[in-house]
Amino acid sequence: MELSTVYFTIIFSCGIVHLVLTAVMSLFARHRVKYLAIAWIMGIFAFGAFAISPYASTEEAHPGVMHPAMLISLVIISYLQSIYPLSIPMPGYLQWGRMWKYAFPAIVFIVFYLLGYVMGSKVVTVENFNDFRANLFSSDLLIRMGMLLTSFYYIINIFRLPRRLSHANFPKYLYAYSLLLGLSAVYFLFIAFNYKIYLMMIYIIIFTLLNAYLCMRVLETMALELPKPVIREVAEIPSDEELKKSEDDFNEANRQRFQRMEYWMQKNVTRWTESTFNRDDLCRETGINRHNMLQTVRSQGYNNVHEFINQYRVDELKRRIRQGTVTSLSDCLEVGFGTIKTARACFTRIDGGSLDQYMQKFISTT
Repeated sequence: MELSTVYFTIIFSCGIVHLVLTAVMSLFARHRVKYLAIAWIMGIFAFGAFAISPYASTEEAHPGVMHPAMLISLVIISYLQSIYPLSIPMPGYLQWGRMWKYAFPAIVFIVFYLLGYVMGSKVVTVENFNDFRANLFSSDLLIRMGMLLTSFYYIINIFRLPRRLSHANFPKYLYAYSLLLGLSAVYFLFIAFNYKIYLMMIYIIIFTLLNAYLCMRVLETMALELPKPVIREVAEIPSDEELKKSEDDFNEANRQRFQRMEYWMQKNVTRWTESTFNRDDLCRETGINRHNMLQTVRSQGYNNVHEFINQYRVDELKRRIRQGTVTSLSDCLEVGFGTIKTARACFTRIDGGSLDQYMQKFISTT
């Protein structure tokens, strides 16, 4: 297979990946406006990849140092990368006025350069320092230097993202992600000065993997925010014969097993409010093996057995807070949580709100 075909396949495949990410994030943006920016930015990357894929060339291609196409790509990519991590936790950053103001330096240099090119301005080829010194004051090179400095500004902002994000409750994965974004932008800058086609392919692959990672973590966050199943009262436990009869029906078997689990949990509150109670204890008490139990809780909307148990603990904690029997954070350990930190985390993940605020709401009214 020729190298040009390999390069074309890499670029086009990365474009398809970004197009899929665009479609998925657009769907999520319909329900959460804070994902709108990441959706359209992924779309820009997708169609950008499709646009350059026909120009994939062989190893001999060498555009020279600071080629205008490389600099324009650098300033656009660094600008987009410096804003869209913020758009996830900060919907206010989607204000068009602020985005255009932030993009203004890049737009000015790109427009001036393109106008000069259309009007017949000579594109200076820079192969070494002597070429750079000889053409230092040409309009072509001055505008390219402006684009380079603007890119520096955006790249610095990418590295500043973790510091800016650390002052609020943002997903922790954004810290490492922002650092990797900055490093990838620096790597692209290196390619702009020392272009090699295989180095460019490596960048495109890394760039695509980073964006895919970001979107997968966003999807994970959205999945954790989905409403949790409601606890239902079970009046009668399914018998062993009923369970045996339902074994041929996958869904019915899961439903019967789940009813048995719910019945046991509702009749044995004192057992699972012990901090040592865990999945193995529930398996032993209900007679359901670990594999079937995991399969059962997932069929009913839970991620795992621990989440199922903690759902009951959170529900019991809320009931006791409303009744006034739990009046402090230390009392929260009475429903089976090992630490106050665990109680807070489980409450937020399952209820969606803050345990401290929930307690203040009812304690203040009693």
